[in-house]
Amino acid sequence: MLIEKVKKKGLTNFDIKVLGIVLMFIDHVHEMFATAGVPTWVDMFGRPVATIFMFLSVEGFTHTHNQKRYLFRLLIGFWVMGIGNLIVSHLFGGTDVFLANNIFCDLFLGVLTMYGIQTISSGLKRHQFLEILTGVLVIALPLIFSALLMEIMQGSLSAYLSYFMLGIPMPLTAENSFFLYLGPVMYLLRRHRGWQMIGIACAALISTGFNFTGLFTANTQWLMVLAVLPLSVYNGQLGKSMKGFFYGFYPIHIWGLYILAWLLGVGR
Repeated sequence: MLIEKVKKKGLTNFDIKVLGIVLMFIDHVHEMFATAGVPTWVDMFGRPVATIFMFLSVEGFTHTHNQKRYLFRLLIGFWVMGIGNLIVSHLFGGTDVFLANNIFCDLFLGVLTMYGIQTISSGLKRHQFLEILTGVLVIALPLIFSALLMEIMQGSLSAYLSYFMLGIPMPLTAENSFFLYLGPVMYLLRRHRGWQMIGIACAALISTGFNFTGLFTANTQWLMVLAVLPLSVYNGQLGKSMKGFFYGFYPIHIWGLYILAWLLGVGR
């Protein structure tokens, strides 16, 4: 009955966000308590999560009344999460869990790339070379910073630069690395839901490295393809807002689970 209702009415933006945070919470329970005996297969629940939120970021960027404010919120989220991770790790360290979760990095870079694509498109339509160049730079700068960080890691440049680089979102340090560009791909395909789903399936196939052994053990990232199930029935409606809750839930639940694991002596 519930399945039939979903097929008929579809899922709102709010519904998909709720599904995303539930799956995310289960995944992070595994991350923080794996050494306490939480089975490895629990990790599979989290594989579609990043893809779900990348899709929602396309919707957010496309429909927001202020794209720059939307970008700024994601950047603030990245800084708050990064600083918070350092503080929590320092106060409750000594476990075998490395606290580096920061999906805001991936979402900011994805939306920034969308903004660059939009700027290039606008420049081409208006024959404004400076606008086109601005769009190209917006897309290229995070990649340039990634290359710079690689040089630092190889000892080719001053290590002091690494402190500066910590506050800059870049693909090299993002949770999903260069797979974050699935978001901009879905932005380019935003008028064709079917092609968006095909894009997700292609990304899932690439994530296997075309090695199909150990798909349920060694490499489960391909399960991101399951994101097509809720996204294919998205009805385009916003539903409830609760914007502050969704922004706040991410850091609070990660830090809370990490501190709980520390209090219980997990991984120490």
